[in-house]
Amino acid sequence: MILDRINYPEDLRKLNLIEKKELAQEIREVLIDTVSRTGGHLASNLGVVELTMAIHSVFNTPIDKVIWDVGHQTYVHKLLTGRKKKMDTLRKMDGIAGFPKTKESIYDNFNTGHSSTSISIALGMARARDIKGENNKILAVIGDGALTGGMALEALNDVGSSNVNMVVILNDNEMSISKNVGGISMMLSKLRTKSFYVQTNLKGKKAISKIPFVGKKVVKLVQRGKRGIKQLVIPKMYFEDIGFRYLGPVDGHNIEKLEDILTVCKEQEGPILVHVITKKGKGYKPAEQNPDTFHSTSKFNKDSGKKLGKTINDYSKIFGNTIVRLAKNNEKIVAITAAMKDGTGLTEFAKKYPNRFFDVGIAEQHAVGLAAGLAKAGMVPIVPIYSSFIQRAYDQLVHDIAIQNLPVIVCADRAGIVGNDGETHQGLLDMAFTNTIPNFVIMAPKDFQELDQMLSFAVTLNKPVLIRYPRGGEEIAFSNHEDIFLGEVEILNLEKNVEQRVNISNKKFPEKSIEIIAIGKMVSKAVHVSEILMQEGIQVTVINSRFLKPLDETKIIQTMKDKLLVVTMEDGTIIGGLGSKIEEMIVRNAIPIKLKKIAYPDQFIQHGTVGEIEEKFGLSVEGIVNTIQEILESDDIKPMRLEMMKRQG
Repeated sequence: MILDRINYPEDLRKLNLIEKKELAQEIREVLIDTVSRTGGHLASNLGVVELTMAIHSVFNTPIDKVIWDVGHQTYVHKLLTGRKKKMDTLRKMDGIAGFPKTKESIYDNFNTGHSSTSISIALGMARARDIKGENNKILAVIGDGALTGGMALEALNDVGSSNVNMVVILNDNEMSISKNVGGISMMLSKLRTKSFYVQTNLKGKKAISKIPFVGKKVVKLVQRGKRGIKQLVIPKMYFEDIGFRYLGPVDGHNIEKLEDILTVCKEQEGPILVHVITKKGKGYKPAEQNPDTFHSTSKFNKDSGKKLGKTINDYSKIFGNTIVRLAKNNEKIVAITAAMKDGTGLTEFAKKYPNRFFDVGIAEQHAVGLAAGLAKAGMVPIVPIYSSFIQRAYDQLVHDIAIQNLPVIVCADRAGIVGNDGETHQGLLDMAFTNTIPNFVIMAPKDFQELDQMLSFAVTLNKPVLIRYPRGGEEIAFSNHEDIFLGEVEILNLEKNVEQRVNISNKKFPEKSIEIIAIGKMVSKAVHVSEILMQEGIQVTVINSRFLKPLDETKIIQTMKDKLLVVTMEDGTIIGGLGSKIEEMIVRNAIPIKLKKIAYPDQFIQHGTVGEIEEKFGLSVEGIVNTIQEILESDDIKPMRLEMMKRQG
């Protein structure tokens, strides 16, 4: 294999054109084989094989700097920059990440994971280069879907007026995750017809020029008129009018043409935009036919393209089914997505209620602002966004929704640990950063049915609401579900059920009576933990908080009576969430009780499976049980146990 000879870009530069074409095919085979076993972003990587090769062939990386927007399309880049032998560890704990990581390689110049950021970052590096008097090239590689993000447009505006030397490579595959929408997509669609226009224009001029006496005069007259309408025909003028030199479009799967056009732009001064047309999923028929399915995929059979494992219900599907049901009887309900219709469960809603469904593209700020406008005009907007992407719309949550107390329902999908995509995608911060926003109601369901209840409750509340739920399915389908009232907790009656399932000791230890307050998916873990502890004779009360805000302090304080220890459990950061709220309540009311907060530490969590990460940070059932047992046997709690025993006689 030619790939066996390629360890770094300098090896790639030694190849001839025929060898590079063979290498492109070998890389695709490696990508399909690797991702079929590890899961990951396949379609986007298959689409940039030749582009990545051309960049590393023409530019002097790593001296020349490449910033990859989002970064999920860098598997090819990693293969060519010294990580070929580590591809089997892709997205695994302690293995290579699915996104650029500066700690992995000097060829990774910036950690990326969210869209629309690359042009800003590249401009910052280019300006720093100029201040320091250096002479390297700076490139930003950005997809057409990411251009719908406001940050990308802000950066284009700045770059165009700056006259700085840098290159923006627009990877245009007509897709983000789902098919692109909006005016930017329409403009790029027109741009793709440019080559046809140019060829037709040249043929027309030659034909008219041959007309005796008047031919050349007609051509000049047409040219004068053409300048006034040229922007309607070739919208490349948009980029040129804001200060870029536009090159392209060029076939993104033709290595020779790619290298030619990149060589040209390498010699140019000022801001340059190279328009590259690629096909998402190129070279693998299942991914070409279903690029959205293979955008981010679990393990699959590479021969058939079918995913391995059984398809089960998940929270996103339950969310989608519920709002379809609610919308049937409430014409005010509308749904908004930021280019994540399928991933957030809105596919069926979009089919049934197309006039009440809005896909705004990769533009979370706009999605939330649009929802605020709809709510102000009397609608009930529901906006599901992945937890880590809601961060991008924080100001809109505060300024546009909360200050006016508008009834927008924001659903934080993929809340908590999501696993293999790593720290840019873990949904650990949503409770902490919304907890401080006045007027917001924050909820998290213990199972599918409670999510249905919470959505039904939220559409009648007439207040800003955040509902958070994890990726994947429920751990326990609870048999009992109390009606939801604002801020009210649910005390789970576990002891009878537990005694039927496990061999509970008859010996009870009142001095070891504890309370577990959990929220969201951690309620299931609290039940499993309580079963183990009760088997050892420890009395356990489990409370499903349901709400982070408002919190049912009166009821919670009542349940703490005669308890030795309170444990809070949440799948978020340890700062600013449920544990912090309970801690503030205990201090404010001077309650003599020990508190243990179980949550993720104040740090960014790397990639790995959800189970591996839970075990590493002590959030597995076994880890939580061990933590509680250690506290109950610790020296600092013994005086409290003695005092409790005295009170109980």
